[in-house]
Amino acid sequence: GIGGAFQYGLQVSIINSPAEYIKSFIRETWLKRYGSLPSEETITLMWSFIVSIYSIGGLLGSSAAGYLAVRFGRKKAMLFANVPAVLSAALMGLSRLCGSFEMVIAGRLTSGVCGGLALNIHLMYAGECAPRKLRGLMAITASTAIAVGKFVGFALGLREVLGAEALWPVLMAANALPALVQLLTLPFFPDSPRYLLIDKKDKEGCI
Repeated sequence: GIGGAFQYGLQVSIINSPAEYIKSFIRETWLKRYGSLPSEETITLMWSFIVSIYSIGGLLGSSAAGYLAVRFGRKKAMLFANVPAVLSAALMGLSRLCGSFEMVIAGRLTSGVCGGLALNIHLMYAGECAPRKLRGLMAITASTAIAVGKFVGFALGLREVLGAEALWPVLMAANALPALVQLLTLPFFPDSPRYLLIDKKDKEGCI
């Protein structure tokens, strides 16, 4: 679940603590570009867009999850889900350095794609790989991973950890770590027996 449902839980909770810092960043960037301060309505609109665009990315990711899982297999699709995670971490992590709040918006969109893909494929992959006796237990790992992701997001957002004003880009880029862990470990996992049998017609590999 570290690169699956965990990513969704992390991104849902991690956006809360740096809210005021990101609003200040938008205000500063706008002033440097246009020479005037934006209205509070504009700041609120931009912030609302940063928060809500994650759901649009999630919709895109969820829509593509079924196709990718069948076309490339559950394991490869899970690996692919880490690409938008790393991309989003790079965009959000470098946004302050580049002076672009649009990079935060783009990063939230791509992290939403990751969450939509990972959450759906996690359930498929875990359920299909689990022995019959453990199938129910494996299915709830998605809920557990979401809860752990939310907890880690809140913990990282504490001011004593990464919730300080100077560190909010690092906080927003924290989803790169679970993505890298999965990229390094998942290739050693087996592929789904159901995918091998039904989609690849590989009965020997399935057995």
